[in-house]
Amino acid sequence: MATSIEEALQLIYKHTAPKSLKIIPIENALGYVLAQDVIALHNLPPYDNSAMDGYAIKADDAQMSLKVKHTIFAGDNSFEELESGFAIKIMTGAKIPKGSDSVVAFERVQSVDNTITMMDKVKKGSNIRLCAEDIKSGRALLHKGEKIFAHHVTLIASQGISHVKVYKKPKVAIFASGNELKMHFESVEAHQLYNTNSPTFFARAIELGCDVDFIGTAVDTLEDIHEHIKSALDSDLIITSGGVSVGDADFTKEAFGAFGYEIYFDKIDIKPGKPTTFGKCKETLILNLPGNPLAAALNFEIFAQSIILALSGDEAKYIAPLETKMADDYAIKSGKRAVMPGFFDGSSFKLYGKFSPGMVMPLALSNAFIIVDEKCEMLKKGSSVKIISTRFSFNSKEQKELLNSCGV
Repeated sequence: MATSIEEALQLIYKHTAPKSLKIIPIENALGYVLAQDVIALHNLPPYDNSAMDGYAIKADDAQMSLKVKHTIFAGDNSFEELESGFAIKIMTGAKIPKGSDSVVAFERVQSVDNTITMMDKVKKGSNIRLCAEDIKSGRALLHKGEKIFAHHVTLIASQGISHVKVYKKPKVAIFASGNELKMHFESVEAHQLYNTNSPTFFARAIELGCDVDFIGTAVDTLEDIHEHIKSALDSDLIITSGGVSVGDADFTKEAFGAFGYEIYFDKIDIKPGKPTTFGKCKETLILNLPGNPLAAALNFEIFAQSIILALSGDEAKYIAPLETKMADDYAIKSGKRAVMPGFFDGSSFKLYGKFSPGMVMPLALSNAFIIVDEKCEMLKKGSSVKIISTRFSFNSKEQKELLNSCGV
């Protein structure tokens, strides 16, 4: 009996644990997942400072002419205390001198012979960035399980933190099997095809933040597939394509069996991609995907992506769909849960016109897909649908419903 998509994902989450840890410089941390919280060590700003170039004054003196004493620049460690009747010229970011409570911009004063007169009323506290108004020492800035993006590096660097503890990136090995397959750098004969799955998986795993090895293309013999498996077993995850159906030359699952393959599911209630198989050989996870390019790629997005997210340590390990509207009516052959590619333009989703499991063009011209339940016969124009992006990552800390019914 075929496993449902929901059950398959639960088995993936149950049997997939984050990788081990390492410490890295923050300059190399982009894309890694934090293995511990990042706590603020310093207030930011560390002192009250000027938000603009201007004059530091006492607000109560704003109605009188003020004598300018001198200038404080950003980085100056000035101990000057402002007296009533005076102003101090101050640059953006410079420490506010004692005794002043406001900063007036240059363009809001009249200046004659080192004496200034305010052109407007001055509100106490104007144009001053207060100590710790951005970050307070001791605050948790980032949490364990968060993926590090460029602006997270900003936060970490602001605290003088040079290294962070992270989960190692998943190590993924990829190979395909099939006598008919040739690599893109080889010549093909009339009865052969180029192997498009392995380069696709390789590129997509890189996009998802993995360290990836391409092991090659195996011919349809147990001996050759065994050699490819041996070369890949030092990985966290092996992803294969082809050889998992019920044909006479489908040896992949049998080949893995020689290495103690514990299978968690080997058929998915999904169209296309039913023979998708997931299990483990000792500590290495195995995902066997079908050979048809569209089927393999779409199932990669659901199952391989979920495994990789769980391996990475990311708390947001669940695929999160976007909700949008159908651009057109679309009739569907009911009876099976179906995965269908299309294009999201920012306001609506249009299903690709004609596609089948063996095609590659729909992959290139689509940026998302939907999963519809087995009862769905028509998606009506304007009806709400949940789409899963193939170009951007939208993940959640909570598991979301991915399937669509024929709602309006």
